[in-house]
Amino acid sequence: MSLAGRMKTLVVDDMDSSRALVTNALRSLGIRNVTTVSNAKDAIDHVANNETHLVLSDYNMPGMDGLSLLEHLRNQPSSRKIGFIVVTGRATPGLVARGQTLEMNNMIRKPFTAAQLRECIERVVGKL
Repeated sequence: MSLAGRMKTLVVDDMDSSRALVTNALRSLGIRNVTTVSNAKDAIDHVANNETHLVLSDYNMPGMDGLSLLEHLRNQPSSRKIGFIVVTGRATPGLVARGQTLEMNNMIRKPFTAAQLRECIERVVGKL
């Protein structure tokens, strides 16, 4: 089975339409084991209780943003090594710098194509 077929992926976004767009793009790449949640708290709970290889998280969410979620996951021994991609509409220099400090694996800017998402993911996990 390919990496895409085995990889357990979590999509975190507060907007239903954005979660659906990311999920559809992942499925078009052969990534079938996808869980979606609408906020960082649910993402933390999911990661604590389920094997997760890759998180794709929106940056701009109410309560806890994507980089705060990343920081939380990096501070937990059990989730420190999970691949983490920030999905954002505005990749400002400050956001990029903070993400790098927090050991973000990659970032993708909205809107994106499935091919761009594939390239972004493969830079984190290897060839799908």
